[in-house]
Order: sequence, then structure tokens, then C-alpha cells
Amino acid sequence: MVGENRTSWSDKLEDALWAFRTAFKISVGCTPYRLVYGKACHLPLELEHKAYWLKHANFDLKTAGDHRKLQLNKLNELRDQAYENSLIYKERTKKLHDDKIKNRIFNVGDQVFLFNSRLKIFSDSSTIMEETHHRWRFQTLPLSLRTTEYRDRVEPTTRIISRRLKPSCVGYCHGFQDL
Repeated sequence: MVGENRTSWSDKLEDALWAFRTAFKISVGCTPYRLVYGKACHLPLELEHKAYWLKHANFDLKTAGDHRKLQLNKLNELRDQAYENSLIYKERTKKLHDDKIKNRIFNVGDQVFLFNSRLKIFSDSSTIMEETHHRWRFQTLPLSLRTTEYRDRVEPTTRIISRRLKPSCVGYCHGFQDL
């Protein structure tokens, strides 16, 4: 843990990066270390005899070159597989998200709330606007399902996406006016 005054974070950064790089990521199907280096990470306690390793690796340049090309091809295949896994992961999460979205059916003349994404509560950085503002505006007359048209006092006809609409309950909307 980093101390209370947070001055020792640089001492812990290397350990945190090592933990992140060696942790298995579901979205790509392997660790970031394996994506970069093409092999599983080993703890830095392994020792090798350097002279034997150099002699074994550089014994024949053609064999060593072919072996290196094979390693690079395996690394490219691993990265392609990680890319495909990330696409599959994105598709699954999108499907899960889309399954949770409820279908909203609007009829002509229904009263709905329209989400106002461009609402700014603060007129400038120092003062709050005196009027009360809401993110949802009360509207009527959706005319189609996917891209909905509604009529407003200000603009004659406006096209919006139906997911920005929320059905309203007429009994609860007596005091709510157009903003």
C-alpha cells in the first residue's frame, strides 16, 4: 500500500504494472505480457547458463533464423486470436446490454417525456440559473417507432430517436409543464 502522504507511489508502480501485465484478461483471452512477448511470464527467479544458451541458439544461423520466423508467426497468430477474442467479448457484452433494454411502444397521441441531453444547469461558472430545469421535457404526439417525430410549440416537427423517449403516466403529470 502507498503511505498516507502518497510519496512512495513510485516504489509501488513497478509491482502494480507487473501485476496488471501478468493478470489474465477475459476480453483478449490471455495476459498482456503474453500478447507482447508471445510466451507466458515467469517469475524472475529462473537462471540460465548464458554460454550454453548462446551456443545452442546460434549454432546454425539458418536454423536460428527459421526458428525466429516460426516464433514471430506464432506471436502474430496469438495477436490475431486475441483480436478475435476481443471482438467476441464485445459482441457478447453488447448482446447482454441489448437484452436488458425494454421495447417501448408508442402510439399516436401518447404523452411522453423527451430526454434533453444538451441541458446546461449552470449559465456560467459562478452562478446557478434561477429557473428550475429538468432533463426530461413533457411532449406529445410521437408519429413513428424507430425515429419518432413530435410536434412542439417552438419547432413545428422534430425527428428524434425513440430511446430518448420515456412513456409518461397521465395521472401523475398534472403539475408538470413544458420547459
